[in-house]
Formats: sequence, C-alpha cells, structure tokens
Amino acid sequence: MNEQQELGITDVSRGGAETRSVEGFKFEPIRGQPMLRWAGKRPFASTQYFPAQEKERHGEETDGWMNELYWGDNLQVMSHLLKKYRGRVNLIYIDPPFDSKADYKKTITLRGQKVENDHNSFEEKQYTDIWTNDEYLQFMYERLILLRELLSDDGSIYLHCDFHKDHLLRSVMDEIFGAENFQREIVWSIETASGFKSQTENWIRGHDVLLFYSKTIKKVFNKQYTELDERTIRRYDKRDDDGRRYKLYFNADGTERRVYLENNPGRAMSDTWTDIIGFQTVNNTGEYLDYPTQKPEALLERIIKASSNPGDIVFDCFMGSGTTQAVAMKLGRRFIGADINLGAIQTTTKRLLGVAAEIGKQLPNKDEPKYTGFTAYNVNNYDVFRNPVEAKDLLVQALELQPLPGGSMYDGEKDEWFYKIMPVNRLATKADLNEIVTGFDYKAAEKAALENPGKPVLKLRLVCMGHEPDLKASLEEQLKAFKVEIEVVDILRDKSQLVFKRDSEAKIVRAGGKVKIKAFYPMNLLKKLSLQKSKVGEWRELVESVMVDFNYDGAVFTPTVVDVPKDNEFVQGEYAIPEGAGTIRVKITDLLAESLEMEVE
Repeated sequence: MNEQQELGITDVSRGGAETRSVEGFKFEPIRGQPMLRWAGKRPFASTQYFPAQEKERHGEETDGWMNELYWGDNLQVMSHLLKKYRGRVNLIYIDPPFDSKADYKKTITLRGQKVENDHNSFEEKQYTDIWTNDEYLQFMYERLILLRELLSDDGSIYLHCDFHKDHLLRSVMDEIFGAENFQREIVWSIETASGFKSQTENWIRGHDVLLFYSKTIKKVFNKQYTELDERTIRRYDKRDDDGRRYKLYFNADGTERRVYLENNPGRAMSDTWTDIIGFQTVNNTGEYLDYPTQKPEALLERIIKASSNPGDIVFDCFMGSGTTQAVAMKLGRRFIGADINLGAIQTTTKRLLGVAAEIGKQLPNKDEPKYTGFTAYNVNNYDVFRNPVEAKDLLVQALELQPLPGGSMYDGEKDEWFYKIMPVNRLATKADLNEIVTGFDYKAAEKAALENPGKPVLKLRLVCMGHEPDLKASLEEQLKAFKVEIEVVDILRDKSQLVFKRDSEAKIVRAGGKVKIKAFYPMNLLKKLSLQKSKVGEWRELVESVMVDFNYDGAVFTPTVVDVPKDNEFVQGEYAIPEGAGTIRVKITDLLAESLEMEVE
C-alpha cells in the first residue's frame, strides 16, 4: 500500500470535479448546485494510514464482536478505520465543536483543592472551540468526507450544531453527501429545560440543530411516536370481554367498528423536539458526569432507535463523555468511539463499565444480545517502549511494509527496499550494526553482483528513533566489498506526524501477599502543577484510578481489579494477590487521564 492511502472517492466534491491550476486546486461547480467556498479550501482525496495500538480490553466478545474506543485525532483514527469499516457503519452521530468561540475550562481537584486552567494546559492535545472561520470549515470538511466513506449505503449521519455554523455546515454536507440526501433539520428545543436567561437585547436562544443526512436514498428509519396522553386514552371509553379498551365507530352501513387503544402507537414525532431535557439540567436524571459538552441519553436514544436496528454499528468520533456509546450498549447496538481528549477515553471507559455491570444483572435474552465488551486503542500516540516486539509491529504498520517471515535478518520490505528496525528505546549506535554485518548473506551478495554488475546487491533502510550521525557511513564501510545502498529513516525526523510517548514513574512492590504502590510520579501533571505552585501531600491525591491485571499476557491489559474511587476518596493503593496469579501488571491513571503501566517484579 502506498504511504498515502487513496480514499477511492470519485466524487469528493459533489459540486463537480476539481482541476489543478498554477495557484493550486480549483473547484468547478456544476450548474444548479451551489458550493461553499472559503480561503484555503483544498480537496481531500488521500490520507496516511495510522496503525492502532491495543491498550486495554474489558469484558468478552458477543457474537465475535468487541466494541472499540480510540484515543487520537479522529482524522487519523478514521484513516485507520477505513481499511476494515469502509461502508460498514450504519449510523453516525457527531457533536463536533460548534465554533462558538467558547474556551472551556477544566478543573483539576486535588484533595479539597481546585486548580482551574484552560484545557490546553491540562491536556496534551484537545480540539478547541476557537478557530478562524476558514480553519473550522476545512477541519469539518475533511472529517465529513471520511465519515461518508465509513457509512453503509443504508446508513445515516446526524450532525449536532447550533446557530454559529449550522448554515455553513449544511452547505458543506450538501456538497459531500448530496443535497438529495438531506433528510431533515431537527430542532431540539432547550429553552424551557435549560432556563436560559439573558440581558441581551435579542431573542433568547432556545434550540440546537441536528442536520440529518443519509448516504443514499435507501436508509434505515424506524418512525418514533410520542406517548399517548391521558386525554387521548380517555377517548377509548369502552372495554371488551378481555378488558381491552376501544373506541366504537359505526360504518356507513350501520355496522360496528372497534378501534383498540393497543393499536394506537401515539402521534408520529415531528422534526421539532421539545420533550428532551437539555444538558444544563441533565444532572437531575442521575446521569450527569460534569462533562462540559455532555448530552442527555434521551437525545441519543431517540436517534439510535430511529436510524439503526439492533446489532448495527454506531460511530461517534467526537465521543466526549461517551453518551452515544452508553446508549448504544443499552440498546443492543455495536459501537465505535473516538476522541482526541484522553480524559474522554477514561470517562467513557468508567461509564461503560458501569453500564455493562447493570446489563450483567439482567436476565440474558439470546434474541436481543447486548454487546458489552470493548477494547481501547491508541492511534498515533504510541507507547513503543513497553514491548519491543509490539514496537516493531507498530512501526511495520506505520511504514506500511510487507512483513518478512520469522528468522529473517530484516523486518519488512517495500518498493525493493529492505527495512531493519533498530532499537526503539534509545539512540541507534554503531554497536547496533553488528547484527547486520554478521548476518549479511555474502554468498547471495556475490551472486547478485555477478548477475547484475554495477547495481546494488542490497537496498537497505535503517529505521531508528534518533541515531549517531555516522551510522550510515559506518555500515557502508563495513560492507564496502559490495555495492550496498543504505538510507537512515529517523522516525522522529522523517515521520514527524507519528507521535510516541514515554511513561511516568512509579515504585510498586510485592509484600505480604499484596501489590503495594509506594510512590507515583506523573511527570506531565507534576510539571503543570509546579508551574502553578500547587502543593501535593501524597501520590494518591494525583490518581484517578488504579487497575490491576494479575495474569498479564504480555500484550493486552485485561484488569480484574478496577479501583475507581468517588470524588472525595483515595484509591486503596494495596491489592491482594489471588491464588494462581501470573505476571502482574498495574495501570495508574492520573488526574489528566494519562496512564502509567508497569509489571511488578
């Protein structure tokens, strides 16, 4: 596969084909199909593939399916998903930034203290809601193109927005999905529920908008109905011998006709929704998680019931607090979620574990399975230092190499080049070349030199994360008897889009039949707290949760202990080791939702 994965979109711009000019790309509209233009608008026809690193697994498969959560930029996450899920997603709901110019605050609580700062200070990376107009439109344009590629032919998408950009987003969606596939503009009334009050000399804002599009004219839609009110029920004023309520009518010929209450589904819902309480007061329902962009479950329940069926795949790539995923799990849908905010992954994980536990208490219904197992992945924030074998596999995927069979000197090949992945947890040195020199196939090289004189007997790329400056020259010198073409691929320099991270530090021991956490140093959080001169009494003040896997298989973390304390409590910090325990691995998540994983000696 090429480094740039082609999307295979023959009609990226529904308004017409694009032509290249000296100044760049031009968009040529089709007569009768208006197009939205903005400064710097550019086509999006290919994307780089990013591998996913499996980090956690919770629960079991149902019918061979595990739900999926991804931490990463959703453009890169969707680039990853295209390989497997192109044309397979049945329903998409997204609640992207509204471009409202709001600057949301994130509050970090340290045992009674509150440290408040903007989200950029407390997250490595997070979508802001502050943009220039053109940046926002290009941001949404590229993501909507990928979302359309993921949708099934009978699939639908709901885009949640408000007055700031709904008119522009509808134009963009007309271009990508086709104006003929616009279904409805749904008005969600939030005025009465939210209690908005304003001193402004204007009408008080009382609604959000949901733009509803389908992929094609054939869409899944299950009509929804309002509940019958008491006045309507009272009109069914008669009962038959079985006690069923009905209304009595007379036909033209004088015969009786009974209309039963049980056959009245209610009034079909319109595109104006006034009965769902907004997130400003959703805490009254017991589902509020103090997440700034949280939406009520009733809103997603209506959308999911209307535009998907049990077992369908539901996708939300601006996942936030995980409302879409939680409701999908309750309704027996499969789901995929993504968010660039690591805190969203942690919040959603905790929420889904609670939903799965509640479902587990119910009697199973084989005809209506619930998909409660899920796996969490990283996309382009790779921890390549915990497992050298996994690190090589990630780099082989990221470079899109053809893997070579076990026992080979090299790790992969691509376009007539062989690739050797050097140690990933330090600078590559001349000493690391010994394996290549001693394992070099001199007989094959002599034969290649005779058969193709003047051509390289080997084209080799060394893949490293930092290296000594004379690494290439040193290998060329040691193999100077043959013409060998050598290049050094420094991931930190040549693949700057790939992001790798290092863990924080902790001291964890076995003592008295228990795993005991003696110290924990979340480096990023401590650095940010030090800038604000905050004082920390003990390590547990910095911890959001602790999870322990007592039989770690060396690849996927599957915890059997999940210690998530309430807001005013600490994690325990000590955990009894069960009989039959094998390799023990501990995951500590700090208040920034950044995690350390380590095995206990």
